[in-house]
Amino acid sequence: MNMKEMFYSALRNDQPMKWMGYGFEAFPKSPFHVVLDPISVWDILYLSGEAVVDHWGVTHRNLPGDPGIMPIVNDQNKVIKDVTKWRDYVHFPEIPALDWSDAKKTIEGIDRETTMVMVPTFRGLFERAHCLMSFEDLLIAMYEEPEAVYEFFGAYTDWKLKAIEMIIDNLQPDILHSHDDWGAKTSMFFSPKKFRELLKPHYARLYGYVKKRGVMVQHHADSYLQGIETDMVELGIEMWQGILPTNDILAIKKSTGGKMLLMGGLEQAVIDRPDATEEEIRAEVRRTIDTYAPGGAFLPCVPSLGCINTFVDPIVIDECNRYGAQWLKNQQ
Repeated sequence: MNMKEMFYSALRNDQPMKWMGYGFEAFPKSPFHVVLDPISVWDILYLSGEAVVDHWGVTHRNLPGDPGIMPIVNDQNKVIKDVTKWRDYVHFPEIPALDWSDAKKTIEGIDRETTMVMVPTFRGLFERAHCLMSFEDLLIAMYEEPEAVYEFFGAYTDWKLKAIEMIIDNLQPDILHSHDDWGAKTSMFFSPKKFRELLKPHYARLYGYVKKRGVMVQHHADSYLQGIETDMVELGIEMWQGILPTNDILAIKKSTGGKMLLMGGLEQAVIDRPDATEEEIRAEVRRTIDTYAPGGAFLPCVPSLGCINTFVDPIVIDECNRYGAQWLKNQQ
C-alpha cells in the first residue's frame, strides 16, 4: 500500500488497522499541507502589515513573529455597526478573474496515485462574522438577534459557495480543508443548541454541495467541540482536523462510531515551546498514540497544522511515524 492508500484505510477505519503515523504523511510537504488556490491568496493570504484593510473593510495585523493574520476589530473600525442592519454595512466583494495557472501546475506535479490533493477555504461562517464585528458583539447578537445573524450566515454561505465552485471547477481536489473555530481550548463559544440553530443549516448546504461534487470535507477547528461531534458527522465531515486533548477524544470516538477521522490529539502547550526538549516532544507523541490510537478513527498531528517553534514539527513527524509503526506492530 502506498501512503494515499494507507490514509484512505485510516479514513475508512479499516480493521485490523493498516497504518498509524503522522496524519499528513500522504499530503504534500507544503505549508498547511495544501495546494494554495488564488482565491485564498486574494482574500486573505496577501495581508501583511500592522494595519491593513482587506476587501471586506476589515483591519488586520500580520507582522513577522505574529502567530498568523489577526483581525483587529474595535468599536471605531468594525464593519457591522448594527447587526440588524448588516445589509447596510456588508458589501460582499466580487471575486475577480484570477490566475489559476500556478495552482494547476502544482497539482500537475503531484502524483495523485500516491498523494492527497487538498485545497483550503479559510474564514468560515463564524470566523468571517467575528471579523466584521467584534467577537463580543457577535456572541451577544447570536442570542439577542438570532434572526439577523442567521440571515447573514445564509448570505455569506451564498458567497462561499461561489468561491468553492470555482475552486472545485479549476483544481478538482480530493479534499476541501475548511476553517472555522467554534470553540476555545476548554469550551465552545456558544451552546450546541445555538450551533444547530444558526450554523448547522448553512453548513449542511455548504458541505452538501462539496460532497455532491465528489470532494471530501476536512473541517479544521483546533478547539473544544465536544457535544456537536455527531452533528459534524451528519454534516458529512469526514475529518475533524485539530481536535484538542481537552476534548474527551475516546468518548467522541465512541459517539461517532468511527465515522469521522479525528486528527490531532497532541497538547501543544507541552510541545510548542522554545525550551521544549526533544524527549518531551517525543513523549507527548507517544502519550497521544497510546491513548487515542486503539480502535482507529484517529491519526496524530499538530492540531494547529504547524508549531510556532518550527524546530518542533520535524520531531513530531518523525516520532509519529517511528512510534506509530512500532505501536501498530505491537497490536498484531
